[in-house]
Amino acid sequence: MTIALFTVLFFGALGAGALGSALGMAGGIFVVPLLTLVAQVPFPTAVAVSLVSVIACSCASAPHLLSSGLTNLRLAVVLEVATTLGAVIGILMIGAVPSSILYGIFAVVLLVSAVQMIAGRRDQVPDPALRKSRHRSLDGAFTDHDGSAVSYRVSHLPLGVTFMFGAGALSALLGIGSGVLKIPAMDAAMKLPIKASSATANLMISVTACGTAAAYLMSGTLDLNLSGPVVLGSLAGSILGAKILVRVAGASLRVVFTIVLLALAVPMTANAFGLSWGASP
Repeated sequence: MTIALFTVLFFGALGAGALGSALGMAGGIFVVPLLTLVAQVPFPTAVAVSLVSVIACSCASAPHLLSSGLTNLRLAVVLEVATTLGAVIGILMIGAVPSSILYGIFAVVLLVSAVQMIAGRRDQVPDPALRKSRHRSLDGAFTDHDGSAVSYRVSHLPLGVTFMFGAGALSALLGIGSGVLKIPAMDAAMKLPIKASSATANLMISVTACGTAAAYLMSGTLDLNLSGPVVLGSLAGSILGAKILVRVAGASLRVVFTIVLLALAVPMTANAFGLSWGASP
């Protein structure tokens, strides 16, 4: 590997890790295009390296997000069980559903999620003292960037679990990360603040990525030479992204996430119509 390529991969992964960590998607969804387009890496190898960067990104940013109170650890455990079960079902269904239909479904989900993000939520989270919660043990609170205390309730847990199951299945079928699906589900269905959704999703991503990355490692697909600069860049970027997430306003984060959703809907729609756009994790 040349010094120039190392530098490009490092700073590219740094930017991907920062943006992914701030949005709760880790950086894998941006790393695959970086590897395939810049380094001319085969797609399976790019996916394997990307999964390792996802684990590094999630693990590096998780402590800061946990200490800030943004991550809802109990909710993450509950939802990750559903996501993992969905991923198992998705793996068993590989080849049973035409890829064009899957990409079309995913594009529709992204567009609907983007519309939901733009519209925002009309209902406000009630004061904890005014209303009983059915899932009180899963409710959370954190201190926002301006010093204000934000309390929230976990609403519609069965619906959220269903969405997480679907996110896990769809991500396994398409070979993509499910963070981009988890955040809108937590935001729209479960009524979590966008910052809490992003932080919680960021923690959950590494759990499902570990098993898949191990499979790639045992198959010999993982390129450890490429993993070096990508992981180092992802680690640095994810720490930066975690600090951005803690300090940024929720409204600004919602705008950026909406732009990312719309941008990702373009290649997914192209794949649905048979055009050659690679899906990335």
